[in-house]
Amino acid sequence: MRTELAKLLGIQYPVIQGGMAWVAEYHLAAAVSEAGGLGIIGAANAPAEWVREQIHKTRELTEKPFGVNVMLMSPYAEQVAQVVAEEEVPVVTTGAGSPEKYMELWKSKSIKVIPVVASVALAKRMERCGADALVAEGCESGGHIGESTTMTLVPQVVDAAGVPVIAAGGIADGRGIAAAFMLGASGVQMGTRFVATKECQVHENYKEKIIKAKDIDTRVTGRSTGHPVRTLRNDMTKKYLELESKGATLEELEYLTLGALRKAVQEGDMKNGSVMSGQIAGLVKEELTCKELMERLVKETDEILTGAKNYA
Repeated sequence: MRTELAKLLGIQYPVIQGGMAWVAEYHLAAAVSEAGGLGIIGAANAPAEWVREQIHKTRELTEKPFGVNVMLMSPYAEQVAQVVAEEEVPVVTTGAGSPEKYMELWKSKSIKVIPVVASVALAKRMERCGADALVAEGCESGGHIGESTTMTLVPQVVDAAGVPVIAAGGIADGRGIAAAFMLGASGVQMGTRFVATKECQVHENYKEKIIKAKDIDTRVTGRSTGHPVRTLRNDMTKKYLELESKGATLEELEYLTLGALRKAVQEGDMKNGSVMSGQIAGLVKEELTCKELMERLVKETDEILTGAKNYA
């Protein structure tokens, strides 16, 4: 597990927690870092001062490296990028755009920059911009997704890139991590599995829905808008897909999902909320602490890679 990525980031295990909006706050980020991985604060659409406060609170709980995910389409992206630099956060992951305009600022503070990519073309562009590593995220993941699967995307990005590649999407246990290594990845990013941990502050209804999910329980909405999103099926996804099939306007669709993620994460509304989750939800059977989960992941991966355990 002591891969090139782990050495680059100064972490024990090459396991990164996804920067999930409304989910990835300081309790979770600190717990993942304390467990030996890389915890991430999800800035999402939050104001810069909220992000600064989260950074300070994370540092109160851990002295180990952690990161901030900057959503580049956020109206606060410019200010968040500046706060990240001022606070000299060890790692930044980015999504929904190109971080090129912030690269010089972040590099001046020795911050490692890891963009999330869903295509080889974007991976090459991000490497030219100065990315230290790349997250190749397949469509099995929760939230906003691309078209390629993890199995097909990761090896192509590995072949095209000269920096460490992190596999994301469809990874929940040691089998997934071992498979990612076989595809050439230097580490993994996991989101959904970390939602069902003790330290994650989401509503218990959210965790319970993930734990009870079956293999067929995710749905992808928003394909007609060009912004597909994977969530667990409920009344909201049913209404959304019905509207899409009838050719509803973008405004109608956006109105249906307005504040839906907050409803799920904070209020526990499993009917009308947007319960973002990857396809691995069916593999999640229990809530663990981040430390327990990390120990299990490492043990499973080591057993598979050393041949001590065979799932065939």
